[in-house]
Amino acid sequence: MINRISALLLGTALAFGASSAALAQDKAVKIGVLTDNSGLYSDLGGAGSTLAAQMAVEDSGLAAKGWKIDVISADHQNKPDIAVNTARQWIDVDKVDIFVDVLNSGVALAVNNLVKEKNGVMINTGAATSDLTNTQCSPNTIHWVYDTYMLANSTGQALVKAGGDTWYFLTADYAFGHALERDTAAVVLKSGGKVIGTVRHPLNTADFSSFLLQAQASKAKIVGMANAGGDTTNTIKQASEFGIVAGGQKLAGLLLFINDVHSLGLKVAQGLNLTETFYWDLNDGTRAFSKRFSERMKNKAQPSMIQAGVYSGLVHYFKAIEAMGGNPHDGIKVVEKMKSMPTDDPLFGKGTIRVDGRKIHPAYLFEVKKPTDSKGPWDYYKLIGTTPGEQAFRPLSESACPLLKK
Repeated sequence: MINRISALLLGTALAFGASSAALAQDKAVKIGVLTDNSGLYSDLGGAGSTLAAQMAVEDSGLAAKGWKIDVISADHQNKPDIAVNTARQWIDVDKVDIFVDVLNSGVALAVNNLVKEKNGVMINTGAATSDLTNTQCSPNTIHWVYDTYMLANSTGQALVKAGGDTWYFLTADYAFGHALERDTAAVVLKSGGKVIGTVRHPLNTADFSSFLLQAQASKAKIVGMANAGGDTTNTIKQASEFGIVAGGQKLAGLLLFINDVHSLGLKVAQGLNLTETFYWDLNDGTRAFSKRFSERMKNKAQPSMIQAGVYSGLVHYFKAIEAMGGNPHDGIKVVEKMKSMPTDDPLFGKGTIRVDGRKIHPAYLFEVKKPTDSKGPWDYYKLIGTTPGEQAFRPLSESACPLLKK
């Protein structure tokens, strides 16, 4: 009887040992690039974000160390319900561990809740709303690249100081636009400016004439465009037709990307001020990555800061899960590990991740070059100023993030 019990205990111990060994060797990760593959933000994320994720996997060297890493992608069509359904399928059926890109603030806020519920990981590089590290912060989410607070703090403040003290907002009518208008208006008022009014337009609008006429009639010195992607480029093109800038008003691109400037052309975009945290021609590290990226893109485009953020965020993620030795399926533990390690990569340089999930790095204020100043394709920006990371983003003293109370 004793021998039988001993055999049973030995069998249990062996089984436990085998399962523990299997657990220790769990080095499989699935990455989900949830993005806009076909809509007005597809140039900013889309296929370029998927490529950036693949490049991060290749550069990590983890495959040679026994890791199995898969990358899948889906188009959320800028609809939160489609995004959440896709994300739920990915987690429950496809066993996706980490979500990246997640363009569109409405989409990101919805997926943020699901990722927290399912204890996954989200490195958000695409959505701008600062609520992701404020009232809606999560122990499972890191907000990389940029947010509405930073954009307002950099571009908004600079324009008010330069004399643009009266503002009228032309705002995309969803979470992102509302957040960008809110954060920029706060900076304008704090800097001594005044907000005269605002008009809101549907996402993916083709005709901005009625909205631009209202902005023109306001006589505000600054028309703040709280929109992005195709909406911003359409606004700028049609504002030119209405002679808004020629009439003395200035357009403020509160969120402009290198892809938008490329679409507009320097003749139309010249003189615009904008803030980005990545530019392909910033230094040797950004140029080297961008050259490899561009060579693999069908349209030979340079990377947007969203796409660069996908690469940068995954580089740090891979460092964290390697340091953990495997078992990267407990999202909270992975994010805690990522927060405990300083960040450092060729695209964003050295930085940190705060307790609220905010990735900290510098913000750069650029001015779009005149056509005569550009030395070649994609040579579009002139650096005007740099805001250190600790000054660029919302200070923790002003944050309503619940994680700060722990």
